[in-house]
Amino acid sequence: MKDVNVPALVVFVLFFALVTVMGFLASRWRRAGDAAHLDEWGLGGRSFGTWVTWFLLGGDLYTAYTFIAVPALVYATGAGGFFAVPYTIIAYPLVFLFLPRLWSVSRVHGYVTPADFVRGRYGSRPLSLVIALTGILATMPYIALQLVGIQAVLDVLGVGGGENANWFVKDLPLFIAFGVLAAYTYSSGLRAPALIAFVKDALVYIVIIVAVIYIPIRLGGYGHIFDAVSEHFKQAPKAGGMTLTDDNKKWTYATLGLGSAMALFMYPHSVTGVLASKSRNTVRRNMAIMPAYSLMLGLLALLGFMALAAGIGKGDKGFNPQLSVPQLFANMFPDWFTGVAFAAIGIGALVPAAIMSIAAANLFTRNVYKEWLKPAATSADETRVAKLVSLLVKVGALVFVLGMDKQAAINLQLLGGLWILQTFVAIVAGLFTRWFHHWALFAGWAAGMVYGTWQAYNISNPKTTHFGGNAAEIPGIGHLGYIGLTAFALNLVVAVALTLVLRAVKAPVGPDETRPADYSAEAGDDELKNAPEPVAAH
Repeated sequence: MKDVNVPALVVFVLFFALVTVMGFLASRWRRAGDAAHLDEWGLGGRSFGTWVTWFLLGGDLYTAYTFIAVPALVYATGAGGFFAVPYTIIAYPLVFLFLPRLWSVSRVHGYVTPADFVRGRYGSRPLSLVIALTGILATMPYIALQLVGIQAVLDVLGVGGGENANWFVKDLPLFIAFGVLAAYTYSSGLRAPALIAFVKDALVYIVIIVAVIYIPIRLGGYGHIFDAVSEHFKQAPKAGGMTLTDDNKKWTYATLGLGSAMALFMYPHSVTGVLASKSRNTVRRNMAIMPAYSLMLGLLALLGFMALAAGIGKGDKGFNPQLSVPQLFANMFPDWFTGVAFAAIGIGALVPAAIMSIAAANLFTRNVYKEWLKPAATSADETRVAKLVSLLVKVGALVFVLGMDKQAAINLQLLGGLWILQTFVAIVAGLFTRWFHHWALFAGWAAGMVYGTWQAYNISNPKTTHFGGNAAEIPGIGHLGYIGLTAFALNLVVAVALTLVLRAVKAPVGPDETRPADYSAEAGDDELKNAPEPVAAH
């Protein structure tokens, strides 16, 4: 049994108690006009301004798993782990082009999810359904990995009774964290993570700034850190190498960065944060200032090198790289500040887990329950079902974490990125044109999903036989590249080719309930919804 770090645990518990109180009080913050409306519970009343949205999106996108996984990847593979920095830099200019359009059309027509938009734009229930199910499928392992992040912190803190303890005692702290998260999300909806995100992001910035100044001083400076890292990778070249010299690795790095950037705002929780904004300009301003988080991400990645230089896990062949940052903090910081750092990671898990469960619940409620099971559902029915589904989603994630190997959770999260990228064509293309036929988009989605999943299934690594990575040979090019981007290319080719065929035979298209003016509407322009008959395509 590990020794419990009592000072760190006390600080951790105090911060956890603080955000718990804030989570329950959030229901009184920006009190809803109609609490029984899904807009209020699931989108915070679409009322968040620039700073609230900035903190909400930051808490949503830069999660506890980011805090754990990015430095762990750098620790294990070297410079390849830094791909997360350029991909977030690429993402924001890209989504600046289309997210304001999605916000505007969603505001005018009351869309709560991206699948709502697909249903309205293409008039296709089956296409809307697969977009919704893909979003839920991709989100579930992401929620599970937030709980993995909490587990990593609890493991280093020494709570839970150790590996030989009774399973209930061992995982009791995780059960408590889950119960608190479920309770305040149920009662306060999106307002809870929006309010807690202020604390989470403040703690993250404080911990990162202190870490990149204080830890190098303890280790003899950045020169010594990079020398130690260079020597480490010379002795362990199979780990991946500190520099990218192999052409195949360069292709993998570039395609993974681009594919991840395209997928980032396809995730339902990302869209939920955007649609909660009170104005189109709020979205545009946030896409301009969100890259500030990329600076933090670059500094965060350096912690992986610091862990190597500090000798974390050295000589332990079974060491889990995901423990490298928590163990680094425990070894380097005073106990009380270790508690602050662990609180940043723990709260960094609660915020995105709450948003993800809400986003998944919104998708199920609007695009499965109301669309297919109970079309006559009232707003109160929608909100009630969404609350219940958000609980079920978190229970599913908890069972997943406790019942499966952690490597399986990581592999499925990698698959989630591949899957969610296959919704890009239907959503983003639809924001600019109605040229694509909805059955062509359905076929393209299916082709991308099947090809990508099959390719991933065939990848093995020393820890697993299947789903052991996210890179395979790009057909016709011969270099290793991100499977998700290759699947997306196939998706697009199929959608274009089949649209040409369907248009040639004059296949009927579904009704388009949107108008050109809807895509540039600002808050207060909701009356456009009652404008004359919409055009069929544009």
